[in-house]
Amino acid sequence: MGVPAIDLADASPQLRELVEEAARTGEVVLMRGGEAIAKIVPLHRTRAPRKPGSARGMIHMAEDFDATPEDFREYM
Repeated sequence: MGVPAIDLADASPQLRELVEEAARTGEVVLMRGGEAIAKIVPLHRTRAPRKPGSARGMIHMAEDFDATPEDFREYM
């Protein structure tokens, strides 16, 4: 199923419904002469709440992470 699209001439009388549709589906495209000219999108999309620690064990640092690289030793 594609993004909902409506001709601009038909959009004005049903603007409230189009905004509600965009909030529900993510966007509504406005067309003129068969060409997309604008889209209505919600300001905020709902996301699942963040879960602390969900990336635990996925990030690994090199053993020498804090070591100064050889080519920088002269600046110390």
